[in-house]
Amino acid sequence: MRHVAAIAGREFRSFFVSPVAFVVLTLWSVLAGTFFLSTLFDFQQRVLLAQQFQQVDQLAQMNLNDSLVSPFLGAMWFVMLFLLPAVTMGLFANDKANGTDELLLTSPLTVWEIVFGKFAAAAGFALVMVAIAAFYPGLLFYFGEPDVGKTLAGLLGLMLVSFAYVAVGAFASSLTQNQLIAFIVGLVLILVMGVMLPFLVDIAFSGAGVPAADAIGGLMRWVATGYHFEHLISGEIDTADLAYFVVAIGVFLTLSKAVVESSRWR
Repeated sequence: MRHVAAIAGREFRSFFVSPVAFVVLTLWSVLAGTFFLSTLFDFQQRVLLAQQFQQVDQLAQMNLNDSLVSPFLGAMWFVMLFLLPAVTMGLFANDKANGTDELLLTSPLTVWEIVFGKFAAAAGFALVMVAIAAFYPGLLFYFGEPDVGKTLAGLLGLMLVSFAYVAVGAFASSLTQNQLIAFIVGLVLILVMGVMLPFLVDIAFSGAGVPAADAIGGLMRWVATGYHFEHLISGEIDTADLAYFVVAIGVFLTLSKAVVESSRWR
């Protein structure tokens, strides 16, 4: 694994050769600021209304984490669904299109080193995005007193879900040499894995009278990343949720490795 850092550094620098990285970071920063201000103004308005009508119980229940940080991180998670496939679409597809994949596969590098290196580069880029998003809740510590544990748990959730989507995008990129196709496949997989899976299962078994429908629906909700992300942004750090992200990342990196390795023997 000694070559992983070199591959990761090369891939990370390559992100900034094309305008994709700058466009993604600019969009991410602008949307983060917009959503944060929108959520802040909405929270402020609800506080003023509660004070105006002397709703003491409602005021006592309001807090920065539940009313501001969690909705903000939830919005950024939704934005991440669409932006990360643009980051990962060229991880393997670009090498295939340029013919440099043959050089990598015939080099002394192992397939795992190639896969881990490319994943680490995209994960590092995703970490930059999470750091940008973390700046806005960080401002609240200067002006207010949000719960440190809940805030860190939410940011941990955003980081883990971004790593999982990077692994999904890497797998999508390994399937083709066309970056547009890799983007579309990655986006579809992330959307299905992120939010659509439980919804699709509910539609499929709606009115079917299948005894196992509830069990299957519960399983699909567990498979969806949104289920585990909601736990983390609410401040619940469960080893089951952490294990889910480790397994999800491992599964898609293993699939990527299998696809890349299969091309070596063609």
